[in-house]
Amino acid sequence: MRALKAASTTIFLVDQNARAALAVADRAHVLDSGCAALAGSGAELLEDEQVKEVCLGL
Repeated sequence: MRALKAASTTIFLVDQNARAALAVADRAHVLDSGCAALAGSGAELLEDEQVKEVCLGL
């Protein structure tokens, strides 16, 4: 994924490993019951309290 990102390739990734996906994402959307609940950079979402609780189990 990092090589594709370095090549400026757009990737639509659906993954159960939110921590890994957000770590490499420039931009991400978090879905809740099929609806976009949150959006931001991967770094922002990794620090978001709601994402930590619901997606990361922290």
